[in-house]
Amino acid sequence: MISLILTIFCSTSIALILKLNDSNKGNPIILLNGNYLAASVISLILILINSQFVFSWQSLLFGAFLAVFFVSSFFSFAKAVSVAGPALATVSSRLSVIIPVFLSIFIFNEIPGTFQYFGIALALLTIYLFYLSLKNIKHKKLTRLDYFYLFAVLIGIGIADFCIKIFQTWRPPAEKEFFLFSIFFFSFLLTGVIILFRKIPFERKTAFGGMILGIPNIFSTFFLIGALSALPAIIVYPTVNIGIILLTSLSAALIWKEKLNGYAKLALIVGSVAILFLSL
Repeated sequence: MISLILTIFCSTSIALILKLNDSNKGNPIILLNGNYLAASVISLILILINSQFVFSWQSLLFGAFLAVFFVSSFFSFAKAVSVAGPALATVSSRLSVIIPVFLSIFIFNEIPGTFQYFGIALALLTIYLFYLSLKNIKHKKLTRLDYFYLFAVLIGIGIADFCIKIFQTWRPPAEKEFFLFSIFFFSFLLTGVIILFRKIPFERKTAFGGMILGIPNIFSTFFLIGALSALPAIIVYPTVNIGIILLTSLSAALIWKEKLNGYAKLALIVGSVAILFLSL
């Protein structure tokens, strides 16, 4: 349960840091590159201090494959925060819970209990209520490209989350640190290639912000693997997603004075009940 809570806190920090970067008008690619650099260094340190770590070609190649989804979904999330705001972008990213939950049911035969069925249903209702709360907020009119970013966030994060579940059931726990290093190191190389190819100028402040972002980013994945080792995926994913929505919305209201309308307040209540049912 501790890993579950820490996953929620780390993932919420990611959304808030991205919002802060958008306020400072930093380039998302520079931010992501600094983020993956810091995450690579931290994962390497975790490898060095773990005397029982194990590495394999399977984890290396799977990490390289997953890096593509990490970079594309993270870039899409950064853009979605910019064009649609942190709340709507977060709702889109949390709606991705549908993918790992249903794949866990069909592939890993994780059958929900009665309380979990109610919890999952309430989780989806919570996301819908947040959508209604944001529907009439005055914002610039979204283009097809903006909606593409929101959809890409949903698909990319959903697949990436389920791949974490695949690793947790496929490879031994001793390979976790090496797997994380593979993901973030290849993500660092990929974003570096994009920066060089596009000749994007270096932004020291943005890069530093990205390095700060890398800390909660790597530990959100680290703790997610730990949570999946202790609890079924059909409980972990909805709880994490709803927890992030609740904490992100409350944080945005406190920090940026974003007001919560009736739908948003109702979503907070329903989301809290959803987490209660999922934990039973």
